[in-house]
Amino acid sequence: MNQTTDLDEPQGGGFLVHLPAILWHRRWFIVVPVILGIIGAIVANLVTPAVYQSSALMLVQSPQLSGNIIGSSSTELVDRRIARINEQVTSRPDLIALIEKHQLYKSMRDTQPLSEVIERMRTAINLTPTSVAGGPGTGDRTIAFRLSFDYGEPGPAQAVAQDLMQRIVELDATTNSEQAGRRVAFLTEEARGLEQRVRDIQGKIAAINAENGGVLSGGGMIYGNSGSYDVQIAALQRDNANLVGQRDAARTSDNRDPVVASAEQQLASARAVYSEQHPDVVIAKQRLAEARELAKSNTRKLPLDQIDQQIAFNNSQIAALRAAQQQERSQTAMARAAQSRAPLIKSELTELQQQLAGVNDKYQTVSTQLMAARAGVRAEDEQLGERLIVVDPPVVPDKPIWPDRLLLAAMGIGGGLALGLVLALAVELLLHPIRDPLALSAIVGTAPLAMIPLIKERPKPQQTQRRWPIIGRLWSRSR
Repeated sequence: MNQTTDLDEPQGGGFLVHLPAILWHRRWFIVVPVILGIIGAIVANLVTPAVYQSSALMLVQSPQLSGNIIGSSSTELVDRRIARINEQVTSRPDLIALIEKHQLYKSMRDTQPLSEVIERMRTAINLTPTSVAGGPGTGDRTIAFRLSFDYGEPGPAQAVAQDLMQRIVELDATTNSEQAGRRVAFLTEEARGLEQRVRDIQGKIAAINAENGGVLSGGGMIYGNSGSYDVQIAALQRDNANLVGQRDAARTSDNRDPVVASAEQQLASARAVYSEQHPDVVIAKQRLAEARELAKSNTRKLPLDQIDQQIAFNNSQIAALRAAQQQERSQTAMARAAQSRAPLIKSELTELQQQLAGVNDKYQTVSTQLMAARAGVRAEDEQLGERLIVVDPPVVPDKPIWPDRLLLAAMGIGGGLALGLVLALAVELLLHPIRDPLALSAIVGTAPLAMIPLIKERPKPQQTQRRWPIIGRLWSRSR
């Protein structure tokens, strides 16, 4: 029988010195997990369903007119707009429509509720922005968006990605037009309100100036003209008194007429001598009647109507002068009261003028923004504003993005190798075999007298054909 001596054992040293021998002695604890990992990677590659991805690239086209002209939004607003569009295209009604249109997730719909299917499709849709560094203080600027959809079949993946892309472009154009229209409507209403405020403030200023213009412009003493009215009224009253006297004298002039007076004296003389039936008395009475009739006819020839008209005219003038005098006194009183309130009125005017200046400035700003908004609406109608354009439409994928066979193989081999190393080291630490004289000296407390080499018997040919259980073989080799 041939014998060999194992001289590979180290004669001393630490754990790291014995590490190659440990790995060799425990090699089956490493080989078996590696083989299992390879088998697991192969099974994973066979049973893992393929996932195809179809994607489209949409470029954010900058407006062809300057932002000052059309009032275009910043990139931050672009990101927010695309985020809202993403929420719309991944909403439950839109996803249900796509699922029904393309007959997606048939097996999953048979076994799981519709909400789970919708959530699965929502996670398969990705809208990723592509940004570049902007200028100083502007931050990153979004220049493009990549839309992708993952599905187990290449044809439906491309069809769904195409529908999503068209929906996003349509929503972006509609959103831009609607936002521009709402901006114009808002600014128009704001400008109308500011214009009305300007008119109201200007009306208040004009009313204050009209009511207190004399005090605010002159600011001196206030003089009345009441004495002049009194003189004119007194003159008209004297004229009326003279006219009344003339009228009364004219009306009574028949009684003081000399012919009438002579006829009355003759009648009185005749009555003193004769009776009433005496011819002299009768003749005297006739003469007196004729004299009075003559006096009355002379009185009717006097201008009494003109005198009455002049008196009435003078009375109207007196009434007008008194009314004007009263109005002047009222205005004088109001002017004096306004003069006492002049500082308060001036302060109120100053405040109103400041308000008017502020409202005018705001109105000018809103008017400028309104012009830009209207230009933005026209730019959107003519497709001159900021919008999304498709530069890379989705195509039918020719190979799946998952599973990655090389990655699964590497994971299986690496995982098996790591597990084998852990098992080998764990068995070594658990059994704690004696591998050098130093370890024996540490256990018995004294150095060994001699070292006897391990002599292994070569197995006979018939013995190599025996079938040992795997566990027994691992245990015997580990010893």
